[in-house]
Amino acid sequence: MGYINYKVPPDDGQARLDPQRTSIIVPVYNEEKTVVDVIEHLKKLPFNKEIIIIDDGSTDGTREILSNIKDLAVKIVFHETNKGKGSAIATGLKNAEGEIIAIQDADLEYDPNQLVELIKPIQDNKADVVYGSRFLKENPNIYKRYLLGNKFITWLINIFYEAHFTDSYTCYKIFRKEIIEKFNLESKRFEVEAEISIKVAKEKITFLEIPIDYNPRSLEQGKKISFKDAIKGVLTILKYKFK
Repeated sequence: MGYINYKVPPDDGQARLDPQRTSIIVPVYNEEKTVVDVIEHLKKLPFNKEIIIIDDGSTDGTREILSNIKDLAVKIVFHETNKGKGSAIATGLKNAEGEIIAIQDADLEYDPNQLVELIKPIQDNKADVVYGSRFLKENPNIYKRYLLGNKFITWLINIFYEAHFTDSYTCYKIFRKEIIEKFNLESKRFEVEAEISIKVAKEKITFLEIPIDYNPRSLEQGKKISFKDAIKGVLTILKYKFK
């Protein structure tokens, strides 16, 4: 894995319809308060794109909201039951037609406008994979328990796989499609974040990290990742180390 921090040139304010189409995969589970806002933000992004929403068995009204969207610019796929983020990403990949793959969470912790900067290194042939890192700039609102858990898992991946990640569990992971398809992802739930980072580390590809802003939710506000997910992440790291 070749690693470098990349500074994006200033935006000239002009919309770019790049011939490389970006498929934005949005796993959704019980996000009735934010899912419409996420879609509207994504539709306004100034690059060639398709939006793929994967409802992962929502039970709170999200499914009904999505069922009423008749926008041809938005593909919507429903899981009958909750299968996990990894399964939702896999379903998104099966439905993706773009040359670039971007993953966007539906909870608005990550500002979709940042995708413009994140896909640019791939559009410009400067990278094969780009991560948006929450730890390359000041994000004071990150809860300490999540910060420590992420840093520990990232440290393990860096030690075991000779990598240089600063944020292995970031939602914002952008790929050339042929790269992520080659990974043949196996993880069904949040541990897919560890699996992806491990497989990025193993590949001889150009990898970049770009600083991003982050506005985290609390458990009370609907944050879904838990201590159990962190344990599964550690087990995934060990699994691929000794597989």
